[in-house]
Amino acid sequence: MAKAKAVVFDMDGTILDTLGDLVASVNYALAQHGFPTHTAKEIRSYLGNGPANLIMQSCPAGTAKETVAAVLATYLPYYAVHSRDTTGPYAGVAEMLSQLKAAGVAMAVVSNKQECDVEALRQVYFADTVSLAVGGSEGRPLKPDPTGVFIALERLGVAKEDAWFVGDSEVDVVTAKNAGMRCVAVSWGFRDAPDLQAAGAEIIVDTPQDVVKYILGE
Repeated sequence: MAKAKAVVFDMDGTILDTLGDLVASVNYALAQHGFPTHTAKEIRSYLGNGPANLIMQSCPAGTAKETVAAVLATYLPYYAVHSRDTTGPYAGVAEMLSQLKAAGVAMAVVSNKQECDVEALRQVYFADTVSLAVGGSEGRPLKPDPTGVFIALERLGVAKEDAWFVGDSEVDVVTAKNAGMRCVAVSWGFRDAPDLQAAGAEIIVDTPQDVVKYILGE
């Protein structure tokens, strides 16, 4: 198996443990509008399809669209300010990225969260290893649509056949399939191995070092 020229990573649940700040921000927005809050386990299950979907699922069933939009409008600026309160890379991720960079592998992040938030987190945690970030923006479809992945690969100058996609959710597995890319699913994020298997994941790894072995063709 040949070494890849590039890797496209999902962010939340894959290279960054953002759950604590996401939970706190969602619950803050819900409370501001008089809605009940959720446990971390509940909010974890809502993640993966972007902030609008996250807030829609977090609001009580039957909530008017206008109200959901208002909760989202509370959530987004709050999260932007508090996105680094407890967030940090998963154990072994920094070493993984350094190894891949040393091996000449180009890296990008593609996420369904707002592009401004994705880029801010990339700059704080991965500026030395991950060269670019692509996130949600107006007019651009979110994953599992592969548009963001293709944008990242074009900017990296690498063909999809020479790249891998690495993510932690069923959304990422389907994204890789839609992009026609090889995929490594990780078990330490927001979904468990059975969920990934049900989504069609063929490769599921338990540590960042396992990712390195696939990317470098070892």
